[in-house]
Amino acid sequence: MESNGKVVLMCSCEGTIPLDAKSLAKTLGGKEPFIHSQLCRSQIENYKTAIAANAQVLVACAQEVPLFEEVREESGSGTHVRYVNLREVAGWGNDGKKATAKMAALIAEASLDIPATTTVSLSSQGSVLVIGRDQAALNEAKQLASRMDVTFLLQPAGDVIPPAQADFPVFSGKVCSASGHLGAFEVEIDGFSTASPSSRKKLAFDISRKRYALRCDLILDLTGNTLPIDKRDGYFAPAPRDPVAVLKAMFEITDMVGEFEKPRYASVEAKLCAYARNAHKGCGMCIDVCTASAIQPAGDAVSIDPFVCAGCGDCAGVCPTGAVTYTLPVPEALLNRLRVLLLSYRKAGGKKPVLLVHDSGLGSEMVGMMGRFGRGLPANVLPFAINRVTQLGLDFLAATQAYGATAVHILAPRSHYPEIAGLSSQVKRAGEILDGLGLAGERITVLDDEDPLAVEELLWKPAGPKPVKPAEFMLLGGKQERVWKIMRHLHAKSPKAKTALFPLSPGAPFGTIEVEDQACTLCLSCVGACPTGALGSNRDRPMLRFLEDKCIQCGLCIKTCPEKAVGLSARLNFGDDAGRFRVIKEDDPFLCEECGTPFAAKKAVERIIERVTHHSAFADPARLRHLRLCESCRVFAEADWETEHGAGPLAVEPRPMVRTTDDYLRERDVPKRKH
Repeated sequence: MESNGKVVLMCSCEGTIPLDAKSLAKTLGGKEPFIHSQLCRSQIENYKTAIAANAQVLVACAQEVPLFEEVREESGSGTHVRYVNLREVAGWGNDGKKATAKMAALIAEASLDIPATTTVSLSSQGSVLVIGRDQAALNEAKQLASRMDVTFLLQPAGDVIPPAQADFPVFSGKVCSASGHLGAFEVEIDGFSTASPSSRKKLAFDISRKRYALRCDLILDLTGNTLPIDKRDGYFAPAPRDPVAVLKAMFEITDMVGEFEKPRYASVEAKLCAYARNAHKGCGMCIDVCTASAIQPAGDAVSIDPFVCAGCGDCAGVCPTGAVTYTLPVPEALLNRLRVLLLSYRKAGGKKPVLLVHDSGLGSEMVGMMGRFGRGLPANVLPFAINRVTQLGLDFLAATQAYGATAVHILAPRSHYPEIAGLSSQVKRAGEILDGLGLAGERITVLDDEDPLAVEELLWKPAGPKPVKPAEFMLLGGKQERVWKIMRHLHAKSPKAKTALFPLSPGAPFGTIEVEDQACTLCLSCVGACPTGALGSNRDRPMLRFLEDKCIQCGLCIKTCPEKAVGLSARLNFGDDAGRFRVIKEDDPFLCEECGTPFAAKKAVERIIERVTHHSAFADPARLRHLRLCESCRVFAEADWETEHGAGPLAVEPRPMVRTTDDYLRERDVPKRKH
């Protein structure tokens, strides 16, 4: 059997997984697959044959991946092998015999080609800064010193016994700040002082008030208070009274020497970023939710430090324009996975699909424990593993409904996701939109329970409300295009398909602008500030135009408008006018009094003249007239005025007479006149 050009090897795991070869072949295409019972042991030769003959292979087993990879490397095969778990998530559950449709969907999803993510390189030489307050911390540093290059920093007021032998440097001081990343940390220390070699009963330090910066590759913080860099690779802050946590951190530190590849989790497209324009701040939501301080302003846009980024994806989830993109994987690939999973499930005869979104770490472990120790996942609950659930934005959440999911559960255990403000805001926003469309019910929820069996109990409850008629289209293009395509499908299939306008709460990334006609002068400052192109002009006459499905309600137009004439109104508009420019305000052009050329909005020129009439610089009526001239005529008029008043535009001070050596000699030789 093949799926997306990949040979699929099926294994019943010694008969514990009920596999329906005929149904799987009917859904996925090709001939019925041979069902192995012990592919990783007695039937390993079949695996060797497959990787020797095929360029791509998909193995329906996740437990024995290390063994399969070892066999592949020993054989020298260049075959790309993928793996999918059908055991804990489907076959081992109480609904195992009913899970054929889910198995087919999981195989189809796993066979998709996902583009690789770019990486950045980090280097660690093994220098570790251990920060502690007591003797226990010094003892931990001593154990680590046998393998790593250790420096110990004792926090003020901490007493320790002087070591019998100075195996590593010991300093004292208060940590003021910390910055950097794995391989390049820098810690600012106030009151930095060195240990006195004559210390007897307790370690004494030289008196010092100077500030010093220590540089290191790794940090082990045993103070119990984490530094602001706690999300960064290379920083470890276990609970100092938890010996297991401390030992685990020390084991991990000893492995962090050498060259490392880190995914470039997120990228920024500056031209789409709505952070600022004309020195006015606009969006900034990505900076607000970044707990690693990896995002900083960079002019009118933001920049992401890939060495500092912790990969949570909050920034991409909340970004309304798609300027920030999560790349593990890119949104198009993630949404295509979702599409193929739900389409394949329905094609195989599955009904009322419920999506369980979880991360590939703790989330996968919790799902595995449900299959091993509980009832497992119901036959209609489809697991969907991603890197971090906090990467999800409105486009993905809405797409789950557009592709026909009855309900969506996002697994975010409290201990693993202590800060999910960004995800919560997107779930709330999606719920508001679905309610407005008449698609009521608990369709998208966040499960923060850490007990796998408690989560399992929730998943076995009856499926949620009736889904909309599912779409089959692929979602391509930018985030705004994807979101609107999804929204229009949901609107067309919703109970309120005949209602074009839906109000939203303030802050929603959809809406219109309101312009006060009398105040607006059509200066078009708002057009220049708009980061998405929602506001436009007309080259032939003074005009302000608006394209609603491009507006993200960032507020830059309000902050830029000198007349304070612009307001915002959050809403969803499914009318035809939302997708095309509509005229907000227009005016007659002002004609140059000299040559008749139109050069500005009539109201704008009149407003300027009105405001400067009593200014001393325009006391002369001729100067005031210059404002009613186009840019070309104004140049000549200004030159004439300057000349008329005794100083032409090119007037300069008289040049001094050039003096030569002969002049000086002549003056020297002329006898002085006697008086």
